Amino acid sequence: MTWKEWTDARRRLGDISSVHLNRRLAWPTNLPPPQNEAGRMQDAHLTLSICLRCRDGRETRDTDLDQRGGRRLSRAVAAAFSGSEAAQLGVALRGVNCMSQCKRPCTIALSGENRFTYLFGDLDPEIGAGDVLAVAAAYAKSETGFLPRNARPDVLQAGILGRIPPQHITDDLVESIPLPPSHHTKENDPK
Repeated sequence: MTWKEWTDARRRLGDISSVHLNRRLAWPTNLPPPQNEAGRMQDAHLTLSICLRCRDGRETRDTDLDQRGGRRLSRAVAAAFSGSEAAQLGVALRGVNCMSQCKRPCTIALSGENRFTYLFGDLDPEIGAGDVLAVAAAYAKSETGFLPRNARPDVLQAGILGRIPPQHITDDLVESIPLPPSHHTKENDPK
C-alpha cells in the first residue's frame, strides 16, 4: 500500500485512530515508513528533520504530495547530503510527514541529545538546500547546539520559529520559575 492509498483510506473511513486504521487495513509492516524517502536514517544523535508536507504555493494540484515544497526541499537536501560537511559530522537526515508549521513553509528542525532544538521556516525549496546543510554543519560543530544569530545563514536568521533549550541546561537563557507555596509538586510531597 502506498502512502497515498493509506491517506485516501483514512479519509474514506473517517477520523479514526491510526491503531484502528492499521487493524482495518492491515498496513504492511515490511514497507519503509514515508520519512525514509528523504534520506537514510543513521545511528546519530544529531538529526536534521524536514517537513515533507509543507506547501510553498508552487504545487500544481493540492493532492500531489510529491510536488509539495517540503518534498522538493527534502529531495534537494538529500541530493547534496552525502558530500556535505553535515553528513561528515554525523548528522542524520529524516523526513517528517507534518511539522505543524503550515503558515511558515518550508520547515526544518535540528535536534540532538542534550542540545538545543531549533525550528526554522520560510525556506525556499528551490534555493534553500545549501543553507539548510550549512546550518546543520554549524549545529553539529557546536558543543551544545547553540547557534548565535550570526552563525546562521541569512535566511535562517530571519526564519527562526523556535529555540528550545536542552532539559538539564544551567545557562543564563534558563531560569527557574518559583511556584506559590500552595502548589503541590514532587519536591514538596511529604515522605
